[in-house]
Amino acid sequence: MAKYSDRVESVSIQLIIFDLDGTLVDSSHDIRTAVNVAVEPYGCRPITVEETRELVGEGVTVLIEKVMALESLDADRETLVSRFLSYYSEHLIELTSVYAGVEEALASLSSYRKAVVSNKREDLCLRTLRELGLSAYFDIVVGSETAAAKKPSPVPIYYVLEKMDIHPENAVIVGDSTYDVEAGRSAGIRTVAVTYGYRPAEMLQDADALIDSMSELPELLNRWGARVEDRSSSWRL
Repeated sequence: MAKYSDRVESVSIQLIIFDLDGTLVDSSHDIRTAVNVAVEPYGCRPITVEETRELVGEGVTVLIEKVMALESLDADRETLVSRFLSYYSEHLIELTSVYAGVEEALASLSSYRKAVVSNKREDLCLRTLRELGLSAYFDIVVGSETAAAKKPSPVPIYYVLEKMDIHPENAVIVGDSTYDVEAGRSAGIRTVAVTYGYRPAEMLQDADALIDSMSELPELLNRWGARVEDRSSSWRL
């Protein structure tokens, strides 16, 4: 059941920005395997999928730094990042899957412009979407290095808004973490958090709405009075 904030008034949503990992796809098993391959020569215990879900969200370099801290690992960070990326690039979607209801929801939202903003590297985002058959749904894909900063900074949100000529009040971000919510609120756009991703619902209460399935998103946008007939407004940084 979706949970709505009473602070959101009727708005005309033209653009939906989606997070990738933990929102559109569950990539935690492949990320976990790549991390364990990266640290294997150093005698570390394998991290679990649950630990992986707690650690991801800020990009591969921060992920490796968190694993190093977790394991008190004295190693060269860049070597570990390189080992991670080498394996992960070769096994990108072996165990990765699209969450239930996502593709159906994307298809039903065909009237809206759509973007992906992720802290995963852009080339890996593009490959993930392409290889899982989701690429055609999105107008633009922004990865960790596409804009001048990553979430929770609002900079990648501003980047998308400017590229697509959309005013903040006409956009919404859908994600599974506090990074998505913070980035969206800082950018002045509506925020929706999914409860099925990598973070528990109690961490996401600052979002304007919580949904338990992507299938609830079209109804939520209708509830907010979303319309797409007016795309003439111009906005710039």
